[in-house]
Amino acid sequence: MSSGVVIAIIVAVVVIVLAIALWMAVRRRHLKDRFGAEYEHAVESEGSRRSAERDLRAREERHDDLDVKPLASTARQQYTRDWNSVQEHFVDRPQEAVGEADQLVTRLMKERGYPTEGYEQQLKDLSVEHGRTLEHYRAAHEVKARSGGQQTTTEELRGAMVHYRALFDDLLTNGDRPGRQRA
Repeated sequence: MSSGVVIAIIVAVVVIVLAIALWMAVRRRHLKDRFGAEYEHAVESEGSRRSAERDLRAREERHDDLDVKPLASTARQQYTRDWNSVQEHFVDRPQEAVGEADQLVTRLMKERGYPTEGYEQQLKDLSVEHGRTLEHYRAAHEVKARSGGQQTTTEELRGAMVHYRALFDDLLTNGDRPGRQRA
C-alpha cells in the first residue's frame, strides 16, 4: 500500500470522526437549548450524558405523539379567573389553596393535551415544552406532598403557590416566548 493511500485513509477517518463529533455536539446543543435546566437534571438523574440524552430524545418522541394543543382565548380567561379564586382562598386556607393550585395546574395540563396520570410521567411530558419551569413544578409538588402532615410553614405554602403560578402561566400562554418558534 502506497503512502498516498495510507494518508488518504487516515484523512478520511479523521474527517469521519470530526463529522461524528460535530453531529453529536449539535445534538447536545439542541437538547440543552430545548430542555434548559432539565438537561442537567436528567444527566444527574441518569448518571451519564449519553443515557440522559437518550432519555431526552425519547421524551421528544413521546411528546411528538401527544395531541398538545393551544388554549382558546375563552379557556384562558376562565383559567385566569379560576387561578384568582385559588389565590383568594390562600388567605384563609393556605394548605387547601395549594391543593387547589395543584388540581388547577393538572386540569390545565389535561386540557392542553398532556397525560396526567402519574407525577413522574407528567414531569417527563412537560419537560419537552416547559423545561424552563419544571423546577417550579418540582418545588411546588414537594411542598404540597409535605403539607398533608402539617409539616409546612405558611411561607413554604406561599412559595409553592408562586412555583405553581410559574408553570400555570407557562401552560396558560402555551409556552409562548418572544423569539421562540412554535412547531
